[in-house]
Formats: sequence, structure tokens, C-alpha cells
Amino acid sequence: MNSITAHSFMDYGFQHKGRLTKNAKIANNTWFQTGGCAEYLFKPKCTEDLENFLTQKPNGLNHTVIGVGSNILIRDGGISGVTIRLLKDFSEISICKDDLGISINAGAAALDSNVSKIASSKGLEGLEFLSGVPGTIGGALRMNAGAFGREMSDVVISATAISSDGTKKYLTNSEMGFSYRKCSIPEDWIFIETSLRVINGDPILIKKRMTEIANYRDQSQPIRTRTGGSTFKNPAGAKAWKLIEEAGCRGLQVGDAEISKKHCNFIINKKNATASDIENLGEEVRSRVEKNSGIKLEWEIKRIGSRTRSFGEVNIK
Repeated sequence: MNSITAHSFMDYGFQHKGRLTKNAKIANNTWFQTGGCAEYLFKPKCTEDLENFLTQKPNGLNHTVIGVGSNILIRDGGISGVTIRLLKDFSEISICKDDLGISINAGAAALDSNVSKIASSKGLEGLEFLSGVPGTIGGALRMNAGAFGREMSDVVISATAISSDGTKKYLTNSEMGFSYRKCSIPEDWIFIETSLRVINGDPILIKKRMTEIANYRDQSQPIRTRTGGSTFKNPAGAKAWKLIEEAGCRGLQVGDAEISKKHCNFIINKKNATASDIENLGEEVRSRVEKNSGIKLEWEIKRIGSRTRSFGEVNIK
């Protein structure tokens, strides 16, 4: 769409209750802490506010959703259109009991680890794996996040999303179209909440399992560095980290981006890596792995935005 039309809508025609920022610096909201700006950053106040935006926005005005930025790389040119970030009003967590059993209802902005902790505190079993998954529930739904032998498809009862035209959609587990590290729901739909199946368990054993997960991550992953989590998906019948190591890529660097020496399926920003450094390093790893093993690694980190800036810096009037 014409950028003037986008600016006119966002600056003058868009009625909202949340916060709207132009040329928003969002790099520090990601775990890599690098990358470009968002042309517009919208933080809706509530579900109605989000629905109104999607209903009002002109056709062709793109929108992108981010959570806490744990598994994304924002390219140096930034994100054109509107970037949406769900915050506090989308992070509620509650427990529901009915004739079908026990479930936990969680907003899309709720941290995976917080959902796991609340389940544990109530002696509810089944979500321990989420304590080892960085990010929010919305992102976990989108990528069918998993760790330590379980994934979202194992626990999701249903999910609620808002489609690109502002219509609320209720989805069953089977309608989510889950497969390895993805679902089939359109990218421009926005998840707002989900219902997760849990069962009564032994609080001592649940806590023990979560401690084991925390200890394993601390010992084997560079979780205290600026990283985006697992960089590549595991190919069928193989481990990405092992393929990367066998290709001689452990410790490989491009600029200030480095393949972690602790776990080589993690790229870390040592200090001042650009998004291009990180992406170029990832592509070099993919090339070397394919040359060594014949296997083409698939990115797990979601790369969004443009390498070069495509929108101007216009002050809000």
C-alpha cells in the first residue's frame, strides 16, 4: 500500500486505547539485543483494542507480532508496517476444573516459565517442559514449541486467535495443524489465549523434574548470554548441534556473532554483532553442514524485517 496512506491511518485515523510509537527502537526487547526499528509499534490495551485495529486497518498494511523476542532476529533494516506486542492484559493465567478434567488457561503474553511455575505450585503435572522453553505462550503456540520430550501439541486443548480481519477464532487441537516446530494457522492471525491440559500430580516429583530441566539448561546451554535459543531445527533422525560440530563450526565467528562453544546450535552476540552478522553466520553454518553431510539445516529462529531500511523517520504530529 502507499506509505502515505499507512501514515495517515496510523497517525490520524487509528482510534485506540493502547500505546502507539513510531520508529520504535525494539532491539533491546529481543534476546539478541540487535536489529532495526519498528516503523510503528502498537501495544493494545485489551482484546477489543486489538480487534478494532485489525478491523480498521487498510488492506496492505502489514502487521507483525512479537513477544519477548526470545527466538527472533530483527534484521537491521527494521520492520515496516505495524509491529504488535501483547503485554500485561494478555498474560493472565487461571486454572479451570470441569467434567472433562483440569486445564490451565493462559494468555498469549504469559511467559512459558510462569505457566509452568503456576502449574507446579498447584501440584498440576504436564507442563514441566515449559520451564525449559524461553518465550511466551503465543510464540509457543505458533511454533509448536517443545523440549525434553514434550511439545505444545501434547497439551493444547484449544486456542483463541484473532484473524487478520479482526474476527475471533476458536481452534481445537486438531484444527491447529501442529507438526514439528510449526502450526498451520495463518501467519497474520494473532493468538490471544489457550487452554492447556494438566492432571493432578506429585508436587515433589514435579518440582524435581523442573529442577532437573533447569540444571541441564544451565550446564549445557549458553542461557546467560545474548542468544536467540536453538538456531536450527533438528533434521529427521539427526541432531543439529552434532551436524554443526562435525562440520567444524563450533566457535565460528562473523563479526561479533559466534557459534557458542558451549552448545553449537546456539548463536551468541558477543558484544556488538549486527543482525546481518548473525544471519550471515547462520547461513555460513548451513552451507558448511550441507557440504559436509548433505543435510540442509532449517532455521528455527524466526528472522523478520528487511536487511535495508524501507521506511523513513517521520515525526508524529
